[in-house]
Amino acid sequence: MFHVQSPQMLQMLEKSLVKNLPEAIKVYGTVFHMNQGNPFKVKALVDKWPDFNTVVVRPQEQDPKNCHEFLEKPDVINWKQHLQIQSAQSSLDEVIQSLAATKLVKVKKTQCILYMMPPTVKKLVPSLLDTQHLHPKSEIPRIINQEMFKLSSLDVAHAALVNKFWSFGGNERSQRFIERCIQTFPSFCLLGPEKTPVTWTMMDYTGELRMGATVPEYRGLGLMSYISYIETKSLEKLGFPMYSHVDKANKAVQKISDNLRHVTMPCDWNQWNCMPL
Repeated sequence: MFHVQSPQMLQMLEKSLVKNLPEAIKVYGTVFHMNQGNPFKVKALVDKWPDFNTVVVRPQEQDPKNCHEFLEKPDVINWKQHLQIQSAQSSLDEVIQSLAATKLVKVKKTQCILYMMPPTVKKLVPSLLDTQHLHPKSEIPRIINQEMFKLSSLDVAHAALVNKFWSFGGNERSQRFIERCIQTFPSFCLLGPEKTPVTWTMMDYTGELRMGATVPEYRGLGLMSYISYIETKSLEKLGFPMYSHVDKANKAVQKISDNLRHVTMPCDWNQWNCMPL
């Protein structure tokens, strides 16, 4: 195991990961923010340097046996806590299931669709635009009632609301994570007539756009499409990498992503939710 920590090495890692997009987008986004000050104090661990095969949390091309040995190390992943592993490589399933049995961990695998926002594709992997014959700009969503809904950003006081509607939230730890994301990164919301958020979306330390939701009474009005469009345009100006993943069973969010011309990545995207027994 090798800890990549010096500024020069992290810059080298970021440049190297660009060559492996879109599969490496999760770790690329994380390293990007590490090079912007590393506000979440994230560690980048590789199996060797500089010719690495595996990066935690997001592995690149690798030998599954190598990955098994690497992930099994107690100072790489704490298997005693509830955690999530994401990867473009379906072959990791056998490795993770084997480790889970050894570590007495229950695993639920979900297959997802990986999207990258047009500005990020244009900047990092423009060949995908040519391949899919897509325009590098998002489609403008329908106009909303701007008298009823006011554009704003989330406040730490809104973390409990976000936590309530986040599918991986609902506990104190997730709420603390949301609070840190709100304090650290740009967030976007629409305030309703009651002056509280009715729809929102935000970014985490990996560069992923996530935790977006609309409260039930305001769904079906196009609010999520609108706020997602505003978010993408704003983050593009800041130079942030932008991507998201959507459960293959979540047709509603897939429709929003398609309408906004988010680019579907030509790779699998899997996540394993691991919970100690």
